[in-house]
Amino acid sequence: MGTEGPTASPTVPPPRRTKVIKTNQQQVFLYVVLTLLLSLATVWAGRTLVHNSETLTFAVGGPNSDEALFAAKLAALLKNNASRFRIKIVNNGDNAKAVVQFDRRQADLAVLRTDARVPLRARTLAILEHDLVLLLGPGNKKIKSLAELKKKKKVAVVAENEASLAFVRSILDVPDGPDAAKIQMAPQGTTLDKLFAPSNGFGAVVAIVHASKAVRDKSYEQAAKRGGFTLNAIDEAKALARKFPGISDETLTAGTLSTSPQIPDDDLDTIGLEWLLVAQSRMSPTTAGELARTIYENKSALGLDNGFATRIEPASVEKDAFVIAHRGAADYINDDTKSFMDKYSDMMYLGAAALSVIGSIFAAIYAKITRIAPEKASELSTAILDIGERIEHAHSLDQLECLQDELEAILRGAVIGLRDGTISTDGLDTFKLGYEFVRDEIGMRRDYLKRHASEAEKTARDAGPAPLDDSNVVVVKTAQSA
Repeated sequence: MGTEGPTASPTVPPPRRTKVIKTNQQQVFLYVVLTLLLSLATVWAGRTLVHNSETLTFAVGGPNSDEALFAAKLAALLKNNASRFRIKIVNNGDNAKAVVQFDRRQADLAVLRTDARVPLRARTLAILEHDLVLLLGPGNKKIKSLAELKKKKKVAVVAENEASLAFVRSILDVPDGPDAAKIQMAPQGTTLDKLFAPSNGFGAVVAIVHASKAVRDKSYEQAAKRGGFTLNAIDEAKALARKFPGISDETLTAGTLSTSPQIPDDDLDTIGLEWLLVAQSRMSPTTAGELARTIYENKSALGLDNGFATRIEPASVEKDAFVIAHRGAADYINDDTKSFMDKYSDMMYLGAAALSVIGSIFAAIYAKITRIAPEKASELSTAILDIGERIEHAHSLDQLECLQDELEAILRGAVIGLRDGTISTDGLDTFKLGYEFVRDEIGMRRDYLKRHASEAEKTARDAGPAPLDDSNVVVVKTAQSA
């Protein structure tokens, strides 16, 4: 006889969240992408904030002065190069007033000559021009020294402004008073021939000219062909440079003023002055460095037609310079080729900080809010205990096998879930205890069913054949079911 009986419908185990790990991975990927995008946006915003348009006030003299024309060229260059800098040009009556405005911190930039009173907060960005002091005598007359020049009854100063007149009087040590009147400013545009004409009575001319302009000026060659002047050396050049820190000793190479005839006919010592582009010491090194780099790299575009600023030089980085270089300009001069880290270290630090903060925020959101938590192993114990409650109602081996399959399915699902993370180890001991208990119960129930089935078969054999009536059939079925 068989052991079949009524088959109980198997209980479907609780559905497992098979998409938990996939969903969590998608969230993690999304948060990583958002973290990177927001970090890049933060760095871009920070770079934009740091490199936003900056307006620099440039104090200059009159609109047609050399420094004003240079400022206009610099402003146009920055605009054409899409630089973040904008130049606001402020005109003054003369360059001296522009320097005063700079000294009052009402301007960021100015141009000054080294014989001027230098503001304490001025720092050099570039040397724009050199001025040469030319000591000229009429005809073939030599002027052997400054002492001899000082004895002249009348000396004309050829220059663009009154500051040069004061400079000549200072190097000749001529005090204010009657003696100062003999050193006079020559009218603008007056030629050497007229100055040396007997009617004017000038015994010497001191011309203070831009070095770049002197080599282009053909009037010296024309005057020399007419035998109108003699260029004299200033032998006291080194002594004057030591006495007046703003003065530099210069050497005029042969043929500087004229090639035919050659003037000077040999290298000649003289003195000179420098025109400096200065910035406020409070200007940030980054701004000063970028501005200096732009000027150095575009020297040819900044020179004026009259020669001013056609030979721009880097600022002197020596500690004993008359006007020390701005730290930003000095950093650029000393290290022209910066490394990748030097250029972008600030942005990298900002990016690392943004990445850390934004990543921490998204990690907290994922851990506390959006993350789908894995199912606890202890929660599977409920399904196991449900199988255990149905064991006593299993009256056949087939029913018991169905319960065994359900139990093994739960175990298999738990093992897979522990592997892929959809089930946590929380309550794993409870799960193991429940599984072992139900497994043993199934085993005992199986033994019980097998034992009673054997006893029923033995009783039926001992009773012998029985009439096939309805009562006997009922007895056999009852024994088998037991």
